[in-house]
Amino acid sequence: MAEHKHAGGCHCGKVRYEATVDASQPMECNCSHCSKLGLLLSFTTPDKFKLLSGEGAQTEYRFNRHIIQHLFCTTCGVQSYANGKTPDGKAMVAINVRCLDGIDVSKLKTKPFDGKSK
Repeated sequence: MAEHKHAGGCHCGKVRYEATVDASQPMECNCSHCSKLGLLLSFTTPDKFKLLSGEGAQTEYRFNRHIIQHLFCTTCGVQSYANGKTPDGKAMVAINVRCLDGIDVSKLKTKPFDGKSK
C-alpha cells in the first residue's frame, strides 16, 4: 500500500487533522508509553500533515529523552499524533493509525519495534 491522504483525530473530535501517510503496516512499539496506550504508528513529514482543529485543545507530554512531543486532547485524553525527529534529526509526525477515519486495524499487519530496550 502506498501513501494516501487520511483524515483523523481524537475521540471527541476537537483535534482533527489530515495526513498523507502509508498506514498499511504501522509500527507497534513495546516501550512503556506506546504499549500502555496501544499505539500503532505510521510516520510522515510535517509538510504532509495539516492540523485542522484543536491546536489550543491539546496538552503535551515528554518522557525518556524528551525528543517526542506527545500531544493529548485535553477533553478526551486521546493521543492521535505526536511530533518528533527521526534518528538523523529530521522533523517527523507520528500518526496513531487507530485514530484515522475508516481504518480497520484488525486487517493490518503491524511491524514490531523494540522501544523498551532503547
